[in-house]
Amino acid sequence: MNTKNYGYYEDGKRYYSLNCYLKQTYGEKVYRLSLNGGMTCPNRDGTLGNRGCIFCSAGGSGDFAGHPSLSVTQQIRQEKVRLAGKTNCKKFIAYFQAYTNTYADISYLRSIYLEALSHPDIAALSIATRPDCIDADVLSLLTELSRIKPIWIELGLQTIHASTAAFIRSGFTLDCFLDTVSRLHSAGLPVIVHLILGLPNETKEMMLASIDKVASLPVSGIKLQLLHILKGTDLADYYEKRPFPLFTMEDYCAFIPQCLARLPAGMVIHRITGDGPKNLLIAPTWSADKKRVLNLIHKNMKLLDLWQGKFYPPSSLTDRKE
Repeated sequence: MNTKNYGYYEDGKRYYSLNCYLKQTYGEKVYRLSLNGGMTCPNRDGTLGNRGCIFCSAGGSGDFAGHPSLSVTQQIRQEKVRLAGKTNCKKFIAYFQAYTNTYADISYLRSIYLEALSHPDIAALSIATRPDCIDADVLSLLTELSRIKPIWIELGLQTIHASTAAFIRSGFTLDCFLDTVSRLHSAGLPVIVHLILGLPNETKEMMLASIDKVASLPVSGIKLQLLHILKGTDLADYYEKRPFPLFTMEDYCAFIPQCLARLPAGMVIHRITGDGPKNLLIAPTWSADKKRVLNLIHKNMKLLDLWQGKFYPPSSLTDRKE
């Protein structure tokens, strides 16, 4: 039987938001700065494929990141200027977001990571990558540099289901992902897992199975990403020829509370929706109104009396007494 633990979350939400975690950890507001390390991906350079994952835009999930022609320091400066109108915060997370950010020579990785870590306003480093792009040398480098400032590793799992993984052309297996999570955990490096909700042919039960699997792993955080169909992607071509059902706003905002209820209370929730570039977004168009989406999710958590961890571990699903 679970107890209501959401009072612990200082931002008043019924889940452990990234904002809450950062304020508790650093004592103040902290923003992410999206950076571009100028790398590519084995799913684009011919190693595994040349078109990327089926949903991936030309920016390699880094559509909001800085320009790779600029140095890391220049990108940090540019991003801080861009955010100046939104916040007066003094600390930032350097987020290497575009493409696969461990897919380069070790000496190059060392140089750009150190450049970010040495910046006085950077509190931590977050590195988005693939589970098949963290070999022994990369792991050793990450472990070494984590002694300077915290380093988070963001892994795009998207789904645990082999049929869906093949359809989206992820290029790695669940076993590969699980092995990488284990090695990162053993090295003391926090892992943030990305899941996409609403992938073609996946039922809600399948999505919840992915949630339950991540909930069972030694990871520190999770990003729940609504599937976006973006211009210029193979998914957009597929959707045009073979339209498939997408989440409505009402359905998605009722489903997210169910997902959060199955996650452990201490797992940091880095994202519960998404806001792809408006100039690229084909569907669902309602997702562009991020504030409205978030407000409805928060409202539904109260209406449904759900909170993060209510149905964790899974055995508590059979005991819903409070």
